[in-house]
Amino acid sequence: MKTSDLKIVVASDVNERDGIGIEVYFQENLIIEIFRDDSRKSKTVTTYEESIPLEIVEFAIEKFKSEIPKEFID
Repeated sequence: MKTSDLKIVVASDVNERDGIGIEVYFQENLIIEIFRDDSRKSKTVTTYEESIPLEIVEFAIEKFKSEIPKEFID
């Protein structure tokens, strides 16, 4: 798995959660989600694979930081 093989999608959610994040896909499978929940004032990482290389996790975090504003929205 290489970073060039990944697809990044910026997505918001206002139904179950209230915020925005990124989804990271490898071969059409969701492997990581990083989400900023504005109602809870939290940021979480969810992995959907048992084992993900550290370089992929670091890449996802950097993408999240560059794509998603830091400030929570009330």
